[in-house]
Amino acid sequence: MICAISGEVPDEPVVSKRSGLLFERRLIERYIEDHGKCPVTKEELSMDDIVLVKTNKVVRPRPLQAASIPGLLGIFQNEWDALMLSNFALEQQLHTARQELSHALYQHDAACRVIARLKKERDESRALLALAERQIPASMAGVAPAAVVSNGKRAMEDEIGPDGKKIRPGINPVMIDELTECNTMLSAQRKKRQVPPSLASIDELERYTQISSHPLHKTNKPGILSMDIHPSKDIVATGGIDTNAVLFDRTSGQILCTLAGHSKKDNHFEICSTG
Repeated sequence: MICAISGEVPDEPVVSKRSGLLFERRLIERYIEDHGKCPVTKEELSMDDIVLVKTNKVVRPRPLQAASIPGLLGIFQNEWDALMLSNFALEQQLHTARQELSHALYQHDAACRVIARLKKERDESRALLALAERQIPASMAGVAPAAVVSNGKRAMEDEIGPDGKKIRPGINPVMIDELTECNTMLSAQRKKRQVPPSLASIDELERYTQISSHPLHKTNKPGILSMDIHPSKDIVATGGIDTNAVLFDRTSGQILCTLAGHSKKDNHFEICSTG
């Protein structure tokens, strides 16, 4: 006569009408109040399905080990060891559950990021497609009344080429003449341009080496959008993609201060010097 929950001989045994299992009365009552099911079969169970078993009240003899202090200490030691082993198993299960939960949350976050990126690309593609659909009819309406030009020859719009395909419109000869004239004018201006004497030569540029490197802005959002140098002091001010402005002393190689609080990128930065 062993309790199906505690595994010990019950003081007040009861039997379930549905499963025929034996339980300790106080344990099964508490379990039914919390869950309303049988702890073994997981079937619906109520207090009406429990039958009290009448037994003779027999005083159980004390174990032999409990007759002395060393025996009691041995019992306590065994109970403590069992408790520690159970606690260790619970900690291992908790650690495993935390790892599985972290992995599941990471996968969920990665999936949400992928879905968001795909939705953004889809919306951009739809916007480009809609823009192209609006531009194509307008371009075709402007080209339709004019004659089609291909390979330097004028042809009708519905003219078919040797390969059986329609001849696509080309560049108008007037436009070709304008482009050629503009190219000749710009080339003459570039040839007359004088190279300033202060400009470094190719040999000097090849001898340039990096003296030092100073990461001024956040590495997760790298990039400098604007920069200014103090006219009298060797101080450099930079504005970056990370929405921060940094004042840097080039002589000491130290960051003087970082100006935070901007909500957008710093596209323009200028040092104002006062007398």
